[in-house]
Amino acid sequence: MRTCDRFGRIKSGFERDIRFQLGHAERHEGSGPAKASAGLAKAMRVNMARALSIHYSKCRLCRR
Repeated sequence: MRTCDRFGRIKSGFERDIRFQLGHAERHEGSGPAKASAGLAKAMRVNMARALSIHYSKCRLCRR
């Protein structure tokens, strides 16, 4: 699947945020904020999939 530069920027931004949240959850394992960070990371994955899907369906460069 060939994608445009914007697709990569969207994906890398989400992946950076997910890594940050998961890193926080690992460092503070068992605490309330860590559980919240793990939940946020899971929600961010869903949001990333949605954002990339919408971008792919609308972008002419990605659909080539």
